[in-house]
Amino acid sequence: MSAIINAAEHGGNTEAPPDDWDADSSDGSEVVNGKAANVDDDDNDNDDDDDADETNEESDSADTSDDDDDNIDDHILQRYQRLSSRRVDLVGDYAGDELFIIEGDSMLLRAFSDSKLDFNPGLQMLHAAYNVEHFLHNLVKRKCNFDIVFFDTNKDLCIPTKAKPEDAVKYLLARAAIIRHLEINLPRVRQDIAVKTFPSYVSNQFAQYLKITAPYFVMMHDGAQTAARRGKHMKLTPADALPVKGRAGLRRMILQFIARGYNVALVNGLEWRDTKVMTMVLEARRTAVLSGKRIMEPKFPQEEREALDVTAELSKLCTLNSTLSDRQQLAVLAVSRLLKNPPGSVSSNVLAKLCCTFLLHQAMIAHLPLSGRRVKSSTGAAGAQELLRELADVSEAMIRGTAKLGSVGTTTDIADYIDGRLFLQLTKTPESPVGATQTLLGRLMDAVEHLGNEKLSLGKITPSSTSHQSAADQNGQSHIELAVLPFSNPVFDKHLEPVRLKTDEAVAYDQSSQSHRIFQELTHWHNAKKPIIAKVAPTFASEKAASKAAFWAAKREQLFMAEMRTYAASLTNAVGKSLEPETIIVGAPRSSRSVSEKVDAPSPADSEASDGPGSKSKPAPKKGGGGGKTAQKNAGKQAMLAKIAVDKAKREDSASDKIVSAWHLVCKNLDADLEHRSNFRKAKEYLTGLQASWRDVLEAECQLYMLNCVLRYWIDACRRNEQQRRVEVTALIWNLASQVMQSRGLTKTVVASVNLTVETLQLPPVPSVTAEGLPDRKLGFTFALPAKVESVAVKLPSKEFQLTYCGPYLERSFDSRPDSRVEFSPDGWQRKVLDGIDAEKSVFVVAPTSAGKTFISFYAMRKVLEADDEGILVYVAPTKALVNQIAAEIQARYSKKFKYGGKSVWAIHTRDYRINNPTGCQVLVTVPHVLQIMLLAPSNANSWSSRVRRIIFDEVHSVGNTEDGLVWEQLLLMSPCPIVALSATVGNPQEFSSWLTDTQKAIGIDLVTVQHPHRYSDLRKYYYVAPEKFAFHGIPDRTAFGTLGLEGLVGFNHVHPVGALVDRSRGVPEDLSLEPRDCLEIWSVISKLQTKAHPVPAKLDPANALPVVCRKVDILNWEKGIKDVLREWIADTSSPYEQLVEDLGRSFRKEDREEVQLTRPSEQNASDAKPIVDGFDLIETTLPMLCRLHAQDALPAILFNYDRHRCEEICQALSDQLQQSELSQVKSGPRWQKTLEKWEDWKKLQEKNAKNKASMKKSKPQEDGLGSKLDQQRDAADATNSPWESFDPEAPVDGYHFADHTRLQLSELEIYVRQLGKRNIQQWLIDALQRGIGVHHAGMNRKYRQVVEILFRKRFLSVIVATGTLALGINMPCKTVVFSGDSVFLTALNYRQCAGRAGRRGFDLLGNVVFQGVSRAKVSRLISSRLPDLNGHFPITTTLVLRLFTLLHESKNAKYAVGAVNALLSQPRLYMGGASFKEQTMHHLRFSIEYLRRQHLLGANGAPLNFAGLVSHLYFTENSAFAFQALLKEGYFHELCGRVNRNEKGTLEGLMLVMAHLFNRIYCKQSDAEYREKVKRSTSVVFLPPLPKKAADILRQHNRQTLDVYRTYVATFVDQHVHTDDRTLPFTGVAAGGKDDRDATAMNSLPATKIRSPFVALSGSGDDFDSIHDLCSTTRDGVFLEEAVIPHVDVFPDETDIPLNAWLLDFFKHGDVMTIERANGIRRSDIWFLLNDFSLVLATIVTSLLNFMKLREGTDMDMLDVMGDLDAHDEAEDNEIAASEEQSDVSGPSAADSAIALPDRQRAQVAPKKKAKNTESWEETADQEEDLQEREIKRAANAARLEAEVGEGTEAGGGSAEGLKDVLKAFQKLREEFNVKFKAMWA
Repeated sequence: MSAIINAAEHGGNTEAPPDDWDADSSDGSEVVNGKAANVDDDDNDNDDDDDADETNEESDSADTSDDDDDNIDDHILQRYQRLSSRRVDLVGDYAGDELFIIEGDSMLLRAFSDSKLDFNPGLQMLHAAYNVEHFLHNLVKRKCNFDIVFFDTNKDLCIPTKAKPEDAVKYLLARAAIIRHLEINLPRVRQDIAVKTFPSYVSNQFAQYLKITAPYFVMMHDGAQTAARRGKHMKLTPADALPVKGRAGLRRMILQFIARGYNVALVNGLEWRDTKVMTMVLEARRTAVLSGKRIMEPKFPQEEREALDVTAELSKLCTLNSTLSDRQQLAVLAVSRLLKNPPGSVSSNVLAKLCCTFLLHQAMIAHLPLSGRRVKSSTGAAGAQELLRELADVSEAMIRGTAKLGSVGTTTDIADYIDGRLFLQLTKTPESPVGATQTLLGRLMDAVEHLGNEKLSLGKITPSSTSHQSAADQNGQSHIELAVLPFSNPVFDKHLEPVRLKTDEAVAYDQSSQSHRIFQELTHWHNAKKPIIAKVAPTFASEKAASKAAFWAAKREQLFMAEMRTYAASLTNAVGKSLEPETIIVGAPRSSRSVSEKVDAPSPADSEASDGPGSKSKPAPKKGGGGGKTAQKNAGKQAMLAKIAVDKAKREDSASDKIVSAWHLVCKNLDADLEHRSNFRKAKEYLTGLQASWRDVLEAECQLYMLNCVLRYWIDACRRNEQQRRVEVTALIWNLASQVMQSRGLTKTVVASVNLTVETLQLPPVPSVTAEGLPDRKLGFTFALPAKVESVAVKLPSKEFQLTYCGPYLERSFDSRPDSRVEFSPDGWQRKVLDGIDAEKSVFVVAPTSAGKTFISFYAMRKVLEADDEGILVYVAPTKALVNQIAAEIQARYSKKFKYGGKSVWAIHTRDYRINNPTGCQVLVTVPHVLQIMLLAPSNANSWSSRVRRIIFDEVHSVGNTEDGLVWEQLLLMSPCPIVALSATVGNPQEFSSWLTDTQKAIGIDLVTVQHPHRYSDLRKYYYVAPEKFAFHGIPDRTAFGTLGLEGLVGFNHVHPVGALVDRSRGVPEDLSLEPRDCLEIWSVISKLQTKAHPVPAKLDPANALPVVCRKVDILNWEKGIKDVLREWIADTSSPYEQLVEDLGRSFRKEDREEVQLTRPSEQNASDAKPIVDGFDLIETTLPMLCRLHAQDALPAILFNYDRHRCEEICQALSDQLQQSELSQVKSGPRWQKTLEKWEDWKKLQEKNAKNKASMKKSKPQEDGLGSKLDQQRDAADATNSPWESFDPEAPVDGYHFADHTRLQLSELEIYVRQLGKRNIQQWLIDALQRGIGVHHAGMNRKYRQVVEILFRKRFLSVIVATGTLALGINMPCKTVVFSGDSVFLTALNYRQCAGRAGRRGFDLLGNVVFQGVSRAKVSRLISSRLPDLNGHFPITTTLVLRLFTLLHESKNAKYAVGAVNALLSQPRLYMGGASFKEQTMHHLRFSIEYLRRQHLLGANGAPLNFAGLVSHLYFTENSAFAFQALLKEGYFHELCGRVNRNEKGTLEGLMLVMAHLFNRIYCKQSDAEYREKVKRSTSVVFLPPLPKKAADILRQHNRQTLDVYRTYVATFVDQHVHTDDRTLPFTGVAAGGKDDRDATAMNSLPATKIRSPFVALSGSGDDFDSIHDLCSTTRDGVFLEEAVIPHVDVFPDETDIPLNAWLLDFFKHGDVMTIERANGIRRSDIWFLLNDFSLVLATIVTSLLNFMKLREGTDMDMLDVMGDLDAHDEAEDNEIAASEEQSDVSGPSAADSAIALPDRQRAQVAPKKKAKNTESWEETADQEEDLQEREIKRAANAARLEAEVGEGTEAGGGSAEGLKDVLKAFQKLREEFNVKFKAMWA
């Protein structure tokens, strides 16, 4: 055992890693010198510094001797600290349902570090196992997918730092038992979770496991320990930290995983927050690991203890007694071994007796219930502790050495092997066994004797003075009975009826004197009838100022509307045509084309383009008819109609002739340009712009002209023998030929030309048309065929040609039919949606991007607009970018005239931006938070809220977001009307639909769910491999034509979807989409690889499976059969699946880099090229990539990178590279100088000509005849035709920009540039725009983002670098999406959202997706990933409860308000993804009300009190708001702010320290505290200092009161609803403890727990809890208790062990963003948003106090005007643009202003208590009367005490009249000073 102690203290020898650790990297990365060569560092803002430091460390390590292990360990610890980390939700933000691995010993270290766990003196193994299972259960409950992996070499790492060396064996025994317990018991309940054990993490076996499973990340402990808690405060001393050896071992392992490209999530510091798993993720990056093999070699302790193989003894034991359980067998074997080989540490005199006692303890474990095993702590009799350790030592060796031990049956009880407390208690107070316990003890003793030992005897036991009865009595004393305050509200009562609780009014008066004084002051402010602002009669000056303010408000509105019209003009329909607004008339039938006309329309695209009035055919006259005059009348009428028809036909013929003549002129002009690609584009634009009447005549011939252009291009390619390279063009020819034959205006010549094309090129059949009866006319151009060129025909068989090249062109409708409700022929699923909306049902639609969901929202809007002028539709979007776009599209689509003023079709309302009146519009476009404020505003309850007819939730999967998903869920539950929920990415649509169905049924609305799984356009994926060298000499010309993908483009390796499915365990994702060519490749390969055991069905042969001309629906059916074969092969390990993946993935895995990339080979040579050292460097590789995409005509493109700062870096680098190359290659040297001289000469000539014209005009003013006009025209033409007219030496030169100047007039661009210049946009951003490059992320200026969107849609911009802001529903169609660099946020969900931007319906037939700077392993994972399931939240938060009561009370129980509450509380399943637990929800709700009552925020009838408004307004901070209120009501802020006039600086710094503890908390890693000394040189303190003592005491008291409330909640719920014992482990479900009532408790047992889990109580803990975390983490099973929704803030450092970052306090002190980034570790891209969030908190507090104190006239909607200072800055900027500079700023009233009159306050008098009216019920019994008198006495005494204390406090403190006024003043000054520093960031 000494070896164990030695290993625990020091560590051991070094084992070199196997060679394959570096060579065979499972994720496709190469590890060079311990450094991951392909791990992206795109998030690192300090890469250069890191590289420099790394270089220094490498040089240091080079001289490190092999014996200097301490120095190496120091290097490990230092390098670990440099790893980049971010705190994320592992499920929602990161992993989803991706597989990850939990490092087992890290998990055990977390479990064993529990301060409640007793391993000294006890050994509570079952408690330890419970901790492990509780952790795993919490992960599984949150839908995590993981394996658990143990390493033999890591066993010592599970021992906590505070464990005594001699106790190490206890932890190792627990480790071995828990591993065996999980290995045996887990497969019975969870076969999907594997428990693996490997020799080491560098073993070949583990490398193979990684290769097979490809985990997403590793969850580990980093060795940092929680600081020791001493009294009320925690201190970190060197003794508290894990020894360097232990920490270095764990962190060396972390660095090894980082080096292989795996991110690491820390298990220490992990927090369960609702359905989220919040923890730090360490990111794998190139600069993250140490170089040098010596440092990277893992160090393992040498195993000095031999394993004991007791298989023979076990077999012998089983022959005697096979009924012994696993733990009993182990006990017998261990006791037998100790008796045979007595240990020296235990006296031989007591060994046998102690062994007997141990066996007695085993017998009692089998029969005692868990509740009876809670005993007092004891050190035991002499030798007992030593025996316990020896038993642990020998038992651990036996488990390790005997595979059969504990693995015979389907379950094992080995986890409950030793109850140390019970054993030690028995050694000191022996207990005589009875009944079954005695029988089992006898069998155990016999078994020991059977193994060759002497017969054992328990000996004579002296009865204990404590009887079982006394123990039972003690159990009875543990009953908890706490009363709650009375509460009754007519709306809530019916829901709370099942909750039966005892009430007591007396507890209402247990308040402190401070809070009593504060509430007295509040009474004064509350009773003030008017705003305390002196009102005077309006003067001329004030009226003028008001008029001026209104004028400028109107100007701002005009500015916003002008911007919106410009934005709307950039939006187009499905065929690229600008949207035209339609006037809506209430009640009028929709003026849409008839169904018969729709049948003539060839496609939805054409339907949208042709909107001419009328119908082609008239109804046929009725046959027959009467005689006489009627017949004559009819005959005359018919003759007249016939004459009209003839005249009309003549006019139409004449009009047709004119149209054809115009077309011929167009053809003549087009033919003047010999460039086929240009002519094709011009003809397409001409056709798009044709009006309906012209299209009827010209459509077929115009499309034939386009076909002719492509045909000529193909013929030219054949002449150059480039058929193979350009063959894709023939697919476009086939598609155009098909379109021509289905178009309007067909002639015999057009049909003959198409037929000739199909025959000559040997193309697949096109729709046939009979030429008979068609008109004929001469073409306006010369058709290309027949041509004198050989080999123009396609050589491939028809089906192979279609599958290989024609996939994007295949007909792809799904049961399309004409429908009068819309202007196109909707698919079947779209009609189902329309039907649901028409039936006033709710609709949930899940369909991928480009499937056609957009029309749904606009159809619903139209219905509301047509119904009346009062109904409202609310459109909820997750981002402001989407809000702007939707509003612009409504502006472009609809207009409407209203009877009364103040109404509008639409309005935008976000916190920082609004257009039109949000309550006066019919379509409100907003974000979730704003809608929630409006729905919960009492002033809206009787008006606006009741008029809402439908709510559209776009991107409804946002309900799973960590930040605001809760608000989405609350809105879904509270919606008072039918909803439309739209999403492309819901991983569990059935489950979500089921939950939504229940929520809608609760309010009497049916839900229709519509799922459509297919995209309209396919996505083709490529992996970008950068060249080794790159020479840029201008952007290359576009050479591609008729190609859709990137085939043949050097550096772009095609990624076949199945070639990326390397992990068999992941299967085939349900939404994996295959193109026709993908299916053909799979079929070709599986046909070659098929075996007798794994045949390919003949029906899958394309010859059998597909028709002559394929459609998309045919391909989908074929694809389904192919996927079935794939699934069979994946499931069968003997199948040739591995070879299939290898064959299909060859292109993807090709790593050859192009030697040199020249952009213009004719002007360059290889010597100009610069090396690209790192192929993953985004700055170096982006321009080469974009040059290739431009040449392939694959732009525009959106480059997605999830780091805002990195987006800007990439954009700026691109712009700089182009500009510098332009300067050096074009704008320098004698040639450029000569150009400038010529330009100057031209300008002088122009000036001279202008002077001459002026003088001529003066001399001949009378000459204004024809000659002068001709001269003027000639001069104008000369000026226009001059190349110098448009020359600008400052503008980018062609070839050095990506802008398309043909898409935008120069004057329009100059307008945008001027607008951005007025908003102080940085010049480099404007320069980049002029080069066709933009940036888009939430931190950019709103106007700049808007301009970027407009210019991109107009196709002026070709490149945008963006974060996920453009991924959610934005209409930004692009040909190519690039994932530029990796990130923890590049998840399965975000991958699908971003990739969906490529190939949008109606714009591109195919979308390209390119991976740049992302490892191949990550690409494979993304393609093979499944969408994560949506998890819900517990929606009834305490702030929501308070807001609901405010809604009810202030609206006087309005119908809408009552309905909203009933809707929310009637839900059967509030928790999405959870079972129905209505009883628990209502019980929890009642105690939320109890908390609000105790905090004096709610009255007995539900009326909001005191600071309820302030807390409600701070709802977005949830628990922090209640902590703030606690400090406010207890007078802390009054006392602190009372010094603001005397010591402003100190007061504000103290105030800021408190605020930093309450709001916008950011946690450090636990390990950061180890480096506290290293940050002293910084101006930042980095680690937040403790709260001031008084503030900390108040918050502790608040938390204690809250703990009491929720402790009562659990106790009362258990009493009423939980009637089963808590005896099963939460994860494996294994039952523990016995069921015998006779042996209910052990001797000297402690009372059984009611609230705390009996598993935790085994270590002695009772129902007294240290903290809310303690309560929530150890509550018994069967009770819902979520720590995140309990209103509290843990006080650091004594209530939370994770250090807080002082970033907010540091910024307030020095305002240096760079220091915050470097010292505090806050990413630069996040700082702005974090500061803006805090600015919003300050603004909310100030506004709430102003309203409360009635220092201004305010309403419940004022909070919508509150915004953070960053948002306020944007609004002020808009105002500046709209308003003149002379306009003065108008500030809100301040308590410091002398203009505000604050009357003196009299001390409030305590009103005498009135006797209740209903006394009859109180006088039923004498006891009740006595009780009432006691309460009255108590009340009076309490009131007198408070009055006295308040009086003393007032006299001592100078009165309380100024208290709240000083608080307001201090917060105003704090806000002002904070915002000054904040504004300095953008000054």
